[in-house]
Amino acid sequence: MTTLKSKLQEDLNAAIKERDELRSSTLRLTLAAITKEEVAGKEKRELSDDEVLKVITKEAKKRREAADAFAQGGRAESAEREKAEGEVLAEYLPKQLGDDELNDIVAQAVEEAKAAGAEGPRAMGAVMKIVNPKVAGLAEGGRVAAAVKKLLAG
Repeated sequence: MTTLKSKLQEDLNAAIKERDELRSSTLRLTLAAITKEEVAGKEKRELSDDEVLKVITKEAKKRREAADAFAQGGRAESAEREKAEGEVLAEYLPKQLGDDELNDIVAQAVEEAKAAGAEGPRAMGAVMKIVNPKVAGLAEGGRVAAAVKKLLAG
């Protein structure tokens, strides 16, 4: 059974052979982030595929935020690079939910929370509790929270 981490390692080796600088540097940084996570606790340990996915998700989010920051700062070339690295990482992540799918899940959760008696500002937490496990890894927290706020306000 191939772990996600060993797949990243294999893909890195292939990228190095193919002289794919973007891919090899992105994967190298991601593997470094995984290793850092593995030695972060009291004992060194292997990360599970789920934990590796969390690291990749975090890395991809960093790239997106950096791309936005560079774009706002008028540094288009750097923004493109960050975006490209983010796309490399996206290949390892589950496909993200589209806006419609996300809104459907949130709408259901809002109904559930209301049925359970959650209203007003407290409803936000109740809805998030229902939504989060359903969309874990498939939509970014900020997107989820925005969708929940929008539906609760509407």
